[in-house]
Amino acid sequence: MPGIALVRKPGPRIAEGIVTHIEREPVDPERALRQHDAYVAALAAAGWRVTYVPEADELPDAPFVEDAVVVSRRLAVLTRPGAPERRPEVESVAAVVRELGLKAVRIAAPGTLDGGDVLQVGRTVYVGRSARTSDDGIAQLTGLLPERWIVPVDMTGVLHLKSAVTALPDGTLIGDPRHVDLPGLLVPPEEAGAHVVLLGGDHVLMAASAPQTAAMLEKRGFIVTKIDISEFERLEGCVTCLSVLVAD
Repeated sequence: MPGIALVRKPGPRIAEGIVTHIEREPVDPERALRQHDAYVAALAAAGWRVTYVPEADELPDAPFVEDAVVVSRRLAVLTRPGAPERRPEVESVAAVVRELGLKAVRIAAPGTLDGGDVLQVGRTVYVGRSARTSDDGIAQLTGLLPERWIVPVDMTGVLHLKSAVTALPDGTLIGDPRHVDLPGLLVPPEEAGAHVVLLGGDHVLMAASAPQTAAMLEKRGFIVTKIDISEFERLEGCVTCLSVLVAD
């Protein structure tokens, strides 16, 4: 059942966000804000109760709120982002998860962990080894989630694990084999098709930039909501980056 969706509005400096694996392109902050509003409206329409983390206009990457916390049931693992300039994003997220009644724990230095590298599929938690997530961070997460099965995953050419692979409501992994080697991978027609947000039941949220993948998933019986997030895609963002879903 839907629960709470944590989000954070993009600020006027969003165009200054970090870009690693793609060429920098101009980003329109006003259009990004309109797209974010539409994204949030889609979450709300699916029954999620939207909670805004306080705005952080001085932190360009702050709307990518997924990277600041990993939620497993009622435990919130506050991350230690691999990019030092992103670490100040975590404190405001920490305050909100505590207000929601979650137990908060932390990834400690020198370990690093970005939430975008953590893919939860049932009892299994896939964690990407990346420039943002270290082996120490993965080991700490393993210790904090003893009831889960942690699977480290190597990847190439993408910022985060969930830039390459996510999971459908039936547990099927959908992703790009050029970037990640996992068994049973459903390969989407478009790169952005590897990114889905599970809204509940057979309902998924996807980027409008993957229409062929959306059609493929609809043929498989899934309900697909498509949202234009082009301004965030110019910053290596995807639909998963912009929210943290806390199930009831």
